[in-house]
Formats: sequence, structure tokens, C-alpha cells
Amino acid sequence: MNDRVTPPIHALPDGEAEVAVVLRLPWEDVARLGQDAGRLAAQMQRPVTLDEAVSHRLRSTRTATHAKPAGEQPPAMAPSASVSSLPPRPAADQARQAIERINGSA
Repeated sequence: MNDRVTPPIHALPDGEAEVAVVLRLPWEDVARLGQDAGRLAAQMQRPVTLDEAVSHRLRSTRTATHAKPAGEQPPAMAPSASVSSLPPRPAADQARQAIERINGSA
């Protein structure tokens, strides 16, 4: 992490903390987050933002990692969760494909 500026941390009434960050992600990862948000929305029976989907994923990953017995390493990321190693494409093509994946029309 580059410590150019320390982002402000806000305590929330429910005992959690909020940190605002800016991430640069490939369109494929944004599409995956959109799919996660869709699954979470179906599970929770209400609309879900990408922020909520990311927070949920971080919480579930943290819980799964901490639930392992001491000394046991978490499994490696599944191939579907890894970043694509395809050659770079124009940003417009990446955006169009990501939107199609999110909308389920790919």
C-alpha cells in the first residue's frame, strides 16, 4: 500500500468502521463484482450496491480464512476468481463485455 494519504476512518454505530478507498480494477473484475451483487441481492431480497457486495465478500473471506485451524493455509484462488491473462483489448470493448456480463446477455 502506498501511504500518500491516509484515508479517514469513521466509526459506525453498529461497531464497524468505514474506510473510503479508490481501486483501479480490470473490467472483468468489475463484472464479477456485479455478479456477486446480483447473487447477494437475490439472497437478501433487496437491491445491493457494489460497495455492499465488496464488503460482504471481504467479510466472508475473512471469516473463512479465520475459521481454519492453525497452520492450515487457505486454498489458492480458483481459476474463475483469478484475473484474466488475455491480451489487452480496447477499453470500449472491455466495458461493453463487462456490462453484457452484468446484464446476463453475454
